Amino acid sequence: MYFVYIIYSDKFDRYYVGLSGDVEQRIKTHNSGKVLSTKAFKPWRLIHKESFDTQVEARKREKYLKSAAGRRWRKNNLGM
Repeated sequence: MYFVYIIYSDKFDRYYVGLSGDVEQRIKTHNSGKVLSTKAFKPWRLIHKESFDTQVEARKREKYLKSAAGRRWRKNNLGM
């Protein structure tokens, strides 16, 4: 099982979309400062998670959520 997740930094008003097999552990990694692209904006909190049976499906959804159309979807459906 694979998950696409969206985390949010209240302090910096930033969102991050990612993919993982273990979302809880991945958020701990983000918050520990071990992820170069997110370490400057910690702490992070989980605001959305979707599950997929295959990594290919999850990767397609992650790419979509990072696109302009995906940002519009996030704004309309998640209030972001």
